Amino acid sequence: HRASAAEGAGEPGASTVATGQGQDSELSCLNSAQNGESSSAVGTHSNGVLTSTNNGNSVGAGLGSGTCVASTSSGSEVGSMKKKKRLSQSEEDVIRLIGQHLDGLGLNQTVDLLMQESGCRLEHTSATKFRNHVMEGEWDKAENDLNELRALMHSPNAIVRMKFLLLQQKYLEYLEDGKVLEALQVLRGELTPLKYNTDRIHVLSGYLMCSHAEDLRAKTEWEGKGTNSRCRLLDKLQTYLPPSVMLPPRRLQTLLRQAVELQRDRCLYHNTKLDSSLDSVTLLLDHVCSRKQFPCYTQQILTEHCNEVWFCKFSNDGTKLATGSKDTTVIIWQVDPESHQLKLLRTLEGHAYGVSYLAWSPDDTYLIACGPDDCSELWLWNVPTGELRTKMSQSHEDSLTSVAWNPDGKRFVTGGQRGQFYQCDLDGNLLDSWEGVRVQCLWCVGDGRTVLASDTHQRIRGYNFEDLTDRNIVQEDHPIMSFTVSKNGRLALLNVATQGVHLWDLQDRVLVRKYQGVTQGFYTIHSCFGGHNEDFIASGSEDHKVYIWHRRSELPIAELTGHTRTVNCVSWNPIIPGLMASASDDGTVRVWGPAPFLDTQEVDGLNGNYH
Repeated sequence: HRASAAEGAGEPGASTVATGQGQDSELSCLNSAQNGESSSAVGTHSNGVLTSTNNGNSVGAGLGSGTCVASTSSGSEVGSMKKKKRLSQSEEDVIRLIGQHLDGLGLNQTVDLLMQESGCRLEHTSATKFRNHVMEGEWDKAENDLNELRALMHSPNAIVRMKFLLLQQKYLEYLEDGKVLEALQVLRGELTPLKYNTDRIHVLSGYLMCSHAEDLRAKTEWEGKGTNSRCRLLDKLQTYLPPSVMLPPRRLQTLLRQAVELQRDRCLYHNTKLDSSLDSVTLLLDHVCSRKQFPCYTQQILTEHCNEVWFCKFSNDGTKLATGSKDTTVIIWQVDPESHQLKLLRTLEGHAYGVSYLAWSPDDTYLIACGPDDCSELWLWNVPTGELRTKMSQSHEDSLTSVAWNPDGKRFVTGGQRGQFYQCDLDGNLLDSWEGVRVQCLWCVGDGRTVLASDTHQRIRGYNFEDLTDRNIVQEDHPIMSFTVSKNGRLALLNVATQGVHLWDLQDRVLVRKYQGVTQGFYTIHSCFGGHNEDFIASGSEDHKVYIWHRRSELPIAELTGHTRTVNCVSWNPIIPGLMASASDDGTVRVWGPAPFLDTQEVDGLNGNYH
């Protein structure tokens, strides 16, 4: 119900009530003190006479669902009652939610007083009776209660389902108590005649063979007779009843949790694990993450390379970073688990053409290094020992510029733009080859059979090495310079020449989003997914910046400055959400993290420069 504007403005007596509030319009609060006359709680209703008892235990007994009664008992309140407005539907709902929450905390007297003073009722009296009978295990009475509740249900089929759930609990409790004959009678004489869920009845009959109570609980994955299992039963039964009759369990906590989750979802910088517990957050303030907690600040500048740095990649366990350079070396850096500082672990030398691509094996034991277009060699290093396991070259005519590991860690695929596409083992032996595919970038799908390859025809195709089939998955209008795939295999992130960064859904084969801001010409730039739950996307750019986007938003949430030439590659640590690295033609690798604790200066503007 809605109070009029006049009443809302504080004009006594100017009260009108809007009708037509839908199915729950019967949930009205009737104010028995009309026109300022004081009386005890008496009013008429289509479902009978409204009554109120003074002990607070049965306000509005015998009324229609959710009916509320407001009463006054003192003539001194006559003046104030003129200003007192009826409770709206939403106000009633809030009172019931609070009542349910307080009831769950065991504050029963407070609940009684709240219901008495507001004139509301927590739930229908038939529902209260039903709840008590279920909790006390009085199954015959609970079954009779269903007949009273039948008229209040939305679905006529609900009564059979509810009866089935009740009888199932009754049957299991008899079995647990060793009353096999009684259990058999419930199964044959009550459950089976319902002719509902016969498959489940067959399963239930099998439990007659259980030798003891522990065996029964193990096989049924049931908690056993008691408060917990009966509470769970009530939660299931409630789903068949309208909320006006019986509130869904823990409804206030559910709403608060949804509000917290929605605020987190809308938080552009949220980069920590989602904790569904309400105890982990304050409800007194809106959730907000500061940019200072986000990897927007240079923590370290690694200057050990002496030429352009073409690639960087964190290991799968997040403990190491590999960087590849035009200076013919790969450097392995160790990540300190506490400070997140990087220190040089070892240098792998001798890549005559320079290193433009790196791939860690699934267990991080091996690292494969590839070179630029004119490189026909591939190097497979044992990272713990620093030894070269394999140096592979099929032909001097080859161009091996990209590589991807099979999920089994025993095979990899490699190829280049001269039409070669190989599957090899760890010793570089050729297992399979695919002719005539000019490969720009590769990725192995989690099924262990399919390889995704971007080619010179501006597309990504899926190649199955087992049945030798291939199919189109992505078609762009411009060259795909590089791509990477999310951990769940659903999304692909493409750096497209002259276009920028595109997000594709590989399952539905649709372009999801085009991210704005980045400068992408014909340089090969590698972007990445990152952050907790891979909610973020980062890419290098030819304007010397690193761009970060929230996956759902086309505009960047941060532009990181510091590099002085093209940023070729960005890698986000898969284990530490607040750690990221970028490699640039300026010869440096920058390590990005949250703001240092000493830095109190707020950065202005959403896309402000971070240093």
